Amino acid sequence: MKIREFTLTTVFLAIILLFALTPIGFIHLGVIKATIIHVPIIIASILLGPKIGAFLGLAFGISSVVTNTMAPTLLSFAFSPAIPVLGTSHGSMWALFVAIVPRVMVGVLPHYLYQWLQKVLRKEKMSLFLTGLFTTVFHTFFVMGSIALIFYDAYSKAVGADNMSGVILAILAVFFSNGIAEAILAAFAASLVVPPLWKVAKKYK
Repeated sequence: MKIREFTLTTVFLAIILLFALTPIGFIHLGVIKATIIHVPIIIASILLGPKIGAFLGLAFGISSVVTNTMAPTLLSFAFSPAIPVLGTSHGSMWALFVAIVPRVMVGVLPHYLYQWLQKVLRKEKMSLFLTGLFTTVFHTFFVMGSIALIFYDAYSKAVGADNMSGVILAILAVFFSNGIAEAILAAFAASLVVPPLWKVAKKYK
């Protein structure tokens, strides 16, 4: 069991690093970067549990700090303390919260969400699909909501918003422009990838 878990964890970590260190994982959209790195983390959380999921989520968060430091965009100040906050000459350590905490939660939430959905729905593929979908929506709004609350003034300047309504509209714009696509991708990936991996894992149990 430990050898299998270690092997699978290493494989998922390698996938995350591959995505993080190449244009595959972070897609520049001008103001912010879309990502697919959450997908292997969701799958790993369901298969291997919340602890390993949290570890992989931490790797995702750290990679986000690195990539936003090395290749900054307009909102990179919210993901890297090395990037000055818009309108100031210094960065903020709160960027580590935005970059890391939501990603760790992406590694924890799917495990429990899938178990709950499976008890309620008793349909494996539907439970997996909804787990991928809901976890990604949670991730998008946790990240964007944290940015809007912690860096309200800087975020308002970045998106050209004059009030809270403008900020909310900007967050919704991010969700509809790339959040939905990320959620659908994660939903299909979880429902299609997890069942065969479970079969392989049981075969060599």
